[in-house]
Amino acid sequence: MSESALTRNRYNPRELSDEELVERARHELLHTTLAYEELMRRYQRTLFNVCARYLGNERDADDVTQEVMLKVLHGLRNFEGKSRFKTWLYSITYNECITQYRKEKRKRRLLDALSLDPQEEVVQPRESIPAASKGLDALLVNVNPIDREILVLRFVAELEFQEIAEIMHLGLSATKMRYKRALDKLRDQLGNPFSE
Repeated sequence: MSESALTRNRYNPRELSDEELVERARHELLHTTLAYEELMRRYQRTLFNVCARYLGNERDADDVTQEVMLKVLHGLRNFEGKSRFKTWLYSITYNECITQYRKEKRKRRLLDALSLDPQEEVVQPRESIPAASKGLDALLVNVNPIDREILVLRFVAELEFQEIAEIMHLGLSATKMRYKRALDKLRDQLGNPFSE
């Protein structure tokens, strides 16, 4: 490899924007994973937190996070950039969480049908989620899954309403309305104002 090619290939991934990393990863993947690894380093914790809040347990959240990271690794070469990388990433995360949620729901129904105690096999105790997040997790249990996901994407992933609407395949006004209703429900549970 020539000296100029070596110089051109060396870079500090922490100095690049998501878009620059995506572009490099699209061309580098399968040869090197430097740009991909930086993208995952930036988002892995938030991905896990989104999954944990949506699914309610760390074991499933960890599994889904790993699955999302694999899907990004394999799908990044075909990412067209029609939306921001962050929006695309959370769209994959949302779909994987829905898939896992449905899988667990089917499993619980089967265990119920077989007259087994679903608590003994399905999930690890909620104590595994850090104490600081237990309050929000307890409140989110009483919110329907779609509204819960909107709240998680807004507060945990810090996405804009337009990005949430794209991820969830909802209209912008429907997304805002569901968000407001979910916040109102949380306010009622708390008995005091809930600020964004």
